[in-house]
Amino acid sequence: MTDAGNLFSSSEKSGWITAFCDGGSRGNPGPAGYGVYIQDENGAKIADLSEFLGKKTNNFAEYSGLLAALDYALSHGHTHLKAIADSELLVKQIKGQYRVNSPELRPLYEEARRRIAQLEGFQIQHVLREKNRRADQLANEAMDRGMGRSQQSPVAARPQTLRGFVKGGVVHLLEGELPDGVFVKVVRES
Repeated sequence: MTDAGNLFSSSEKSGWITAFCDGGSRGNPGPAGYGVYIQDENGAKIADLSEFLGKKTNNFAEYSGLLAALDYALSHGHTHLKAIADSELLVKQIKGQYRVNSPELRPLYEEARRRIAQLEGFQIQHVLREKNRRADQLANEAMDRGMGRSQQSPVAARPQTLRGFVKGGVVHLLEGELPDGVFVKVVRES
């Protein structure tokens, strides 16, 4: 007798899933991390993956994101994976359009090819960074965690106004201080 729940879940996993993959480093090499946002064929979220990688290059982080997506698909019984990445180098190397000359990337490339061969269907596509925002956000969160930066809630992440002045091209705050790595916008008071 067939269990209806198992039958539904196995047929559900035979469709295509899409993994938006990104990796980055702050410095090259520098503190690095990857982020992967995975959705089903209807666009519903399946998983968010992210990991801090230590001091690595951005290309190492990009490959790590792809490997995480492949591992997720294989370990969760998904047979068809479409990977979306904003790294032209990664996409063209996986497609065989660029050679992999880096000794650091060669083992990652070979492992990716080995995992791809285990799938029934695989596609990879390059997109501009704007089309990969969620994966980019996850990669940045991984780097923040690894660097000991606290995760801010959406309320805390709102712009904050601090008062100061500019002298000799240097911003001087009248009170408080900014943590390292924070981007600021200086607006002239009217």
